[in-house]
Amino acid sequence: MLEEAARDSTEPQARLESASGAGSKSTAVLRLSGAWRLAHLPRIEAQLSPLTLPSDVVIDGSGLTEIDSAGALALLMQLVRNGVDPEAARLAGFAGNEARIVEQVRGRIAQCQMPTVHRPQRMLERVGRTTIYLLRELVGHINYFGAAVVGLARSLVNPHAIRVRELTTQFEHVCLNAIPVIALVTLLIGIVVAYLLGLQAEKYGANIFVVDGVGIGATREFAPIIVAVIVAGRSGAAFTAQLGAMRLTEETDAILTLGLSPIDVLVLPRVIALMIAMPLLVFIGDVMSLLGAMLIAQPMLDITPTTFVERLRDSLEIKHVYVGLIKAPVFALVIAVIGCRNGMEVERDTRAVGMATTSTVVQSIVSVILLDAGFAVLFQELGI
Repeated sequence: MLEEAARDSTEPQARLESASGAGSKSTAVLRLSGAWRLAHLPRIEAQLSPLTLPSDVVIDGSGLTEIDSAGALALLMQLVRNGVDPEAARLAGFAGNEARIVEQVRGRIAQCQMPTVHRPQRMLERVGRTTIYLLRELVGHINYFGAAVVGLARSLVNPHAIRVRELTTQFEHVCLNAIPVIALVTLLIGIVVAYLLGLQAEKYGANIFVVDGVGIGATREFAPIIVAVIVAGRSGAAFTAQLGAMRLTEETDAILTLGLSPIDVLVLPRVIALMIAMPLLVFIGDVMSLLGAMLIAQPMLDITPTTFVERLRDSLEIKHVYVGLIKAPVFALVIAVIGCRNGMEVERDTRAVGMATTSTVVQSIVSVILLDAGFAVLFQELGI
């Protein structure tokens, strides 16, 4: 019984009563009792929400055992919701310390804004915000691209400045460990492309021309694009995640404290490793695409491997292979710069690292496709 009585005395209570004043005029009195603390906030809200408070209400705190800023804020916000000015509300019966807490909260009640109603963005506003964001991202990537190119030029002039151990580690990650997935995907792409071309070529008895289409298409376009997309999703995202995690743990700040450049220590080894690895991966993609096409050509088109290789030697000019290999280091440079820049400039929280990683993949793939379109126009104008 004693425990129940003690619990009842600490539970917050709020009762709205009317008291007779001078001239038999009744006044509304809000009587508070119990402990109005943060731990009892749900109970406080349940007590206050059904009450409708008049503008001349008097708040009686003689029954309070204690009150903190959370309880005082809940009380005053109920006044605001009823259209009562908290500054005009009269306090009665409050102990000295409790009265000071309520007065301090009342003095800052203007800073406690009601929940903001977010209006939907209009189409023109959304387009404008997106345009500004894209321009800022473009300027940032260009600045970082310039810093990377300057670092590469400095490395060529002074090769001893290249961190060979870090370069070797990154090369293993972006090249050697990527070979299985690159080989598998490009092999399947070669099978699919040869199959689709064969379906149409069979109608006109032009089976042998499937070798021409697959050879030129795979070496010139399909292999570089597919390899670049895989590298963007694999290595570009890894660069952002690694550098973002290092930024979170303040390892980049430690590098600056030691008087070293984070671009020289962290960015350049990744850029150089990816630029070396990309042509090799594209070449593997070329070989595996042609191998996939050769595997499907015999059962579907009656083209034997010997015939396939002879036709490929006659129809595939070496310039098409060179075109694909020329694109590779450019794609690699763009992917590495985007990945490293997003990682080095990520905000210092884990959620931002995930968002930056996703942004790296999207930006890299879009950039690769735009660059490939630009190369197509350039080589067409050059007659290559």
